Amino acid sequence: MDKVNTYRVEIKRVLSTYADLVIQQSTPGLETLLAFDEACGQYLWIQAGWRDDRRIYGVTVHARIIDGKIHVEQDWTEDGIASDLLRAGVPREDMRISSSGFTSRPRQTSPRLSVGNTRCEQIQLTP
Repeated sequence: MDKVNTYRVEIKRVLSTYADLVIQQSTPGLETLLAFDEACGQYLWIQAGWRDDRRIYGVTVHARIIDGKIHVEQDWTEDGIASDLLRAGVPREDMRISSSGFTSRPRQTSPRLSVGNTRCEQIQLTP
C-alpha cells in the first residue's frame, strides 16, 4: 500500500474509533457523523442535532490529505488526532497542524509538528 492510501486508512480508523466511543456515550438528540471523501482527500467528524430548542452543529475534526501530507484543519479532541497518527507510524514531517479559521498567522500546537496555513479559495455566492 502506498503512503497516501496508508494515511487514508489510518485517518478513517482513528476517526471511526473516536466516533464509536462518542456513540457509546451518546447524548439524546445529537448525532455523530463521519464523512470521508477520498477523491478529494477530506475527512470530517461532525456533531449535529438538537438540545432542547437549540440547534447544535460542530466540526469536531477536519483532516485533509494534500500533496502526500496530512493537514489537520480542526481538531477538538483532547490529545489531538496527530498523536494517534504518530503512534500509527505517520512521520512527523508528513503532518501539518493548520491555523484555526482563515487567519494568516499559524498557531503553534506542538513543537514537534509542522505548522502552516493551507491555501484557501474564497467562493463568492450570488443570491
